[in-house]
Amino acid sequence: MNNRKFLPFIIVGIIALFIVMGISSSIFYTLEATERAVIFYKFGSGLDKENVFQPGFHMKAPWNDLIVFEVSEITSEENMDINDKNGLPIHVDVTVRYTPYNDKIGFIYEKFKTDYAGRLVIPEVRSMTRQVLARYTAEEIYSTKRAEVENTVKSETEKVLNANFIDAKAVLIRSIKLPDQIRMAIESKLQQQQEALAYQYRLDKEKSEAERKRIAAEGESRANNIINNSLTNNLLKMRGIEATLELSKSPNSKVIVIGSGADGMPLILGNN
Repeated sequence: MNNRKFLPFIIVGIIALFIVMGISSSIFYTLEATERAVIFYKFGSGLDKENVFQPGFHMKAPWNDLIVFEVSEITSEENMDINDKNGLPIHVDVTVRYTPYNDKIGFIYEKFKTDYAGRLVIPEVRSMTRQVLARYTAEEIYSTKRAEVENTVKSETEKVLNANFIDAKAVLIRSIKLPDQIRMAIESKLQQQQEALAYQYRLDKEKSEAERKRIAAEGESRANNIINNSLTNNLLKMRGIEATLELSKSPNSKVIVIGSGADGMPLILGNN
């Protein structure tokens, strides 16, 4: 009889247990390492943008909505047909790598829901790429200013995305394709420019070598003039006397006639 008294409580307890188990997924939740979340309070303040829940186990009231964001880096690839400054068609492949600011996912959700990639990132990348490439000619984009174009696309895209709490890690132009006729004309022009530069280099080198030889010849000529101007008769006589004195010290027999040579220089008659 006593057990029958507790039977209603047991039944209620079992029913409550099943209810809790049924709604447990609405109460308890776990965030992975690459996830962050905010809560929308239906009967309270609405979207709580300031409090961002970190990875781990959490619980909430079952009537509140949990909004989960993936915050790992995302890579998107876009293919676009664009016209250059002169209206020539260009096919461009662009890659963008990005991630949301972890502590700003509530603000991102308020503007773009969870599809911030489709509503913000991709449209802005496409728009900025078109705007930037329209400032350059096909030749500049294809060859001489490709790095400048890529940096400009990245910097201008970053301004817009950063203002909306998206961190643009990289914006890369993977490839640029031109119509074959235009590409061949550009490549031919570039080849001619390289050949002209090589020819100019050879000319400059030959001019430099000719200038070096001219300077060396002028220096040698000046040196000879200095030597010739310094060789006076008196100096030659003095050098002759000095040489005679040195010869007189030699053990070999010889006949030296002083003052008998040309210009009064000593004359050596024999050397045994």
